Amino acid sequence: MDMLVTTEWLAGELGKPDLVVFDCSTFLPNEAGNKHDAFRAARIPGARLFDIDRIADDETDLPHMVPTPAKFARMVGALGVANDTRVVFYDQHGLRGSPRGWWMMRLFGHDKVAVLDGGLPAWVKDGRPVETGEAPAPAATTFVPDFRASMLAGIGDVKRIVADGSALVIDARAKGRFDGSAAEPRAGLPSGHMPGAANVPVSEMAGPDGRAKDPATLRAIFAAAGATGGKPVVTSCGSGVTACVLAFGMVRAGLPEPAVYDGSWTEWASRPETIKQKSA
Repeated sequence: MDMLVTTEWLAGELGKPDLVVFDCSTFLPNEAGNKHDAFRAARIPGARLFDIDRIADDETDLPHMVPTPAKFARMVGALGVANDTRVVFYDQHGLRGSPRGWWMMRLFGHDKVAVLDGGLPAWVKDGRPVETGEAPAPAATTFVPDFRASMLAGIGDVKRIVADGSALVIDARAKGRFDGSAAEPRAGLPSGHMPGAANVPVSEMAGPDGRAKDPATLRAIFAAAGATGGKPVVTSCGSGVTACVLAFGMVRAGLPEPAVYDGSWTEWASRPETIKQKSA
């Protein structure tokens, strides 16, 4: 299964017993709407909700941090995902939350996973059917995780990188939030960036139609930010979601896979000892 699938491909695979489709939508704290209402209002037939705020570490105040392997296995098993299940993620916005699901499945050792190109907007635009209302509970199964620590970066890793320049941090937030000229959506959190970080706004990963840009275009975008494959990369964003879109884009571009800084700017900016730079 390709890492990026079309609505045509998915329409032909729907209903097969080894396929699970997840809505992995996310909404910013200051954004109207929520994933639960959106899921009930319109979803791909048979889809299940992959709630990154529930499939998360519940012992931290940081939003949707990666859970333990045991908790992840328990929760995705309850959603009907086994080790031989094919999984496709989509989201309500096109290309925002779905790569977070793609990255999390692979973080815990599951490679039979893809993202729907263009998400639900592309599905609807292409004339595919949707369903509404409450979704039935799936039949539970067993998932055995295989955690891949190299795909995950913590604040200690990023502090070291900022100090020694051993890797490049690429931040997915919008330019104004990165350079400090625009406010963060989380109240009380300063904007700005980590010293030495580069900015590739997540909006650059998709075209005007919301579908992913081609690999050559993505390579050029990352090269302009200094990521050419010769130096390790860590991706960051506001809270670890769109950092996964950049990771998805780098893999699609044929570049070495970066680690994702799960705490991202929410963690970095809330710590008194970290350096926050502004370039506005």
